[in-house]
Amino acid sequence: MKIDDLRVFEGRNIYSHRKCIKMYVDLEGYSETPTKDIKNFNKKLLEIIPELNEHRCGIDEEHGFRKRLYEGTYIAHVCEHIIIAIQNMLGIDIAYGKSREIKEDKYYIVYEYNYKNTAIKAGKVAVDLINSFINQKNYDFAKAMGLLNDILIKEKIGPSTACIIKEAQKMGIPVTRIGDNSVFKLGYGKYGKTIEATISSNTRAVAVDIACDKLLTKEILKNQCLPVAPGELVKDIDDLCTKADEIGYPVVLKPRRGNQGRGVFVNLKNKNEVIEAYKLLSNNFSDIMIEKNISGKDYRICVVDGKVEAVSERIPPYVIGDGVSTIRQLIDNVNNDIMRGYGHEKPLTKIKIDKELEAYIGKENYNLNSVIKKNQKLILRENANLSTGGKAADCTDIICNENIDICERTAKAIGLDICGVDLCCEDISKPAFEKGAILEVNAAPGIRMHHYPSKGKIRNVAKAIIDELFKNSHKTIPVVSITGTNGKTTTTRLVAHILNKAGYKVGMTTTGGIYIDNKCIYTGDTTGYYSAKAVLNNSEVEAAVLETARGGIIKKGLAYDMADVGVITNITEDHLGIDGIENMKDLAYVKSLVGEAVKNDGYVVLNADDSVSMSIIDRMKSNIIMFSKDKYNTMLRRNIENGGFGIYVDDDVMYVEKGNNVLPVIRTSDIKVSIGGKLMYNVENAMAACAAAIGLNINYIDISEGLKGFYGNSFFNPGRFNVYEVNNAKVILDYGHNIASYKSVIKGIEKMDYKRLVGIIGVPGDRTDSSIEEIGKIAGRNFDYIYIKEDKDRRGRKPGDVANILKKGVLDTDFSVKKIKIILDEKQAFEDAISNLKSGDILIIFFEKLEPLQDLINKKISDEKIRKLENSEAII
Repeated sequence: MKIDDLRVFEGRNIYSHRKCIKMYVDLEGYSETPTKDIKNFNKKLLEIIPELNEHRCGIDEEHGFRKRLYEGTYIAHVCEHIIIAIQNMLGIDIAYGKSREIKEDKYYIVYEYNYKNTAIKAGKVAVDLINSFINQKNYDFAKAMGLLNDILIKEKIGPSTACIIKEAQKMGIPVTRIGDNSVFKLGYGKYGKTIEATISSNTRAVAVDIACDKLLTKEILKNQCLPVAPGELVKDIDDLCTKADEIGYPVVLKPRRGNQGRGVFVNLKNKNEVIEAYKLLSNNFSDIMIEKNISGKDYRICVVDGKVEAVSERIPPYVIGDGVSTIRQLIDNVNNDIMRGYGHEKPLTKIKIDKELEAYIGKENYNLNSVIKKNQKLILRENANLSTGGKAADCTDIICNENIDICERTAKAIGLDICGVDLCCEDISKPAFEKGAILEVNAAPGIRMHHYPSKGKIRNVAKAIIDELFKNSHKTIPVVSITGTNGKTTTTRLVAHILNKAGYKVGMTTTGGIYIDNKCIYTGDTTGYYSAKAVLNNSEVEAAVLETARGGIIKKGLAYDMADVGVITNITEDHLGIDGIENMKDLAYVKSLVGEAVKNDGYVVLNADDSVSMSIIDRMKSNIIMFSKDKYNTMLRRNIENGGFGIYVDDDVMYVEKGNNVLPVIRTSDIKVSIGGKLMYNVENAMAACAAAIGLNINYIDISEGLKGFYGNSFFNPGRFNVYEVNNAKVILDYGHNIASYKSVIKGIEKMDYKRLVGIIGVPGDRTDSSIEEIGKIAGRNFDYIYIKEDKDRRGRKPGDVANILKKGVLDTDFSVKKIKIILDEKQAFEDAISNLKSGDILIIFFEKLEPLQDLINKKISDEKIRKLENSEAII
């Protein structure tokens, strides 16, 4: 068994609304071999991963997977279960997976994940384990799990960050991880906020710099008459000893710029202890401070937006003797607590054994191999930081008003929106001015001690942080996602135009490029995952309108969490036989994801005239807006009767109906992109755009003005039925590339005046032969003269293949072979057709690349104007 490829879905996808990995595998001849027929396979598997005994499997009964194993199940299915079990063994709560045959030995396995790198490695471990069984070789599974755990520790989100993320999601704020570190984007666009642990995009950099400099912090707080311990920098050992004498023992030594309690030596009682600590510190730090040792309890006060939100007493790590175990063994026992992990991965951190710990217990004449008496409590370090193994007890309800004032003034003096104040005093319920002092101010305070106290109430600091981040702004921007077979680009542009008229700065993705506030920042087909991300993460964007294509959905899933409005313009035959999409049911399933991923109070826009779109209506869980060319459409009327919106055309007027209210929006002849109502498919696109705007609660005046002001030219809607006048003839550029689009465009042209209709036809090579042939037949039935060309990107076809199929379709309609011209190069075919235009002709080209044709037609128009001007001057 080998892995051919891996595809990561970071958002909702066609397999699951959860994050998934799709692993393509080659079973290398074992596709028909059940594991029960491989010597000792099942026995070894269940011995190594006993958790698999608990998997219920598809038969959904206790020990169901084990039963399937011994009855006879196949390798891809077993691999799926192993991957899930491995992640569960690492403490990752996931359950979804499935495996499917592609053909013969080729399969894909889809499985859920929380941590991408860990999950990818879990897939590889599962395959290696299976191969070891097949090849009858030993496999060091314990070692593999150890390596996996190392990956997870680096990748796992810490409790503080996890609390903030959970609170954001609870409030409906989408969360996006940026890179593999603990940097996250909360929300989208203009209102999005970035966090790294508890440092946010609202946190001022200068305030962080001040807080990181303990000496500067001390000076600022002292200036504001806040209690701080006397102290200053030391230059060398002589200076150290002099200043220790001046301050008076006991003293504290610590680095000027340290964090998480690293390098802090407290309660140094004499010259020898001070010098020893200084030597240790000098190995790692250049700037070292000396301070008066303040006796008392160690409190951490969390201040958010200038207000005290939580108070914890930090308790130094300790062990209690049993009269038998060594101190090292007692520490190991404490560290075995499942609540303790490495760094910040869990609510508590394992007690760290280092030189500082050994030095501290050495003062009490102990070492790590010492045995202490039964029930004797031994403090392991004076430092009470959670990051070195300490615990916390909540004291929020007992802090006195004077100490609240001290901490809130401290946060304001340093300029931090979120901070942790370390206050040492005998009792937090009594003012700290006399005997207490502020020891440090933390710019990125951990909040796990407040969410997971060892004793006392849980304090929801994460909520306070989210409230502070979004107090002066919306929690996110409106998101509209638009898919369908035809019309999605025009609909996307229409929606963006309406929102622009309504005062939004719009970010838009289309087949033509990425646009931010009407400025193109990237040209190309940008209808996939990464293009959408570019818009959603742009800090200028106030509303996102995303054209969401089939290919992007299949390859990467959706880039957003939930849209406010999802639009499905229609679902007709296109791209069948590609990416596992074999029939219309498959295609509808893919497109339906856009409608499924809509907020509960959002809207799904559906075309009531399209039977395939109506077939997926049961998959939609949000409010539904339907549009139709017929006010009496059965599905439309039913939706209105059920309390939904209906949009329809009656007597050449577009109406919106809901309940007993019927409101005219615009005459179809005033919809500029419909060319006076001639292009009915653009009237449908206008209805879809109107529906999306209604779903966003845009007022009807802005909707009407938006539809009136959006023209079907190369500026507003490039490549979509753009009409040019050349030599008393009309030239039309259109991106139509499937059966439905050819029919719609030709139907629109039929309403225009012309003497002869000339078509330049072509189809992408990844369409089925039958679809290509049918387009040839459509052309043969409607055009007076036909040019056949091919796309430069033949998508797996040989030169001439598509052209020959098109020609066959054309000739099947008894079209004269003398009126067919094959020029495979698109631009050359266009040049030839324009040079042979006659007065009164209409020439339509269904193009692949727009820009070269636009350049050519603009040059022709320019040359014609110059020629007319020269002729008029000659006459004069």
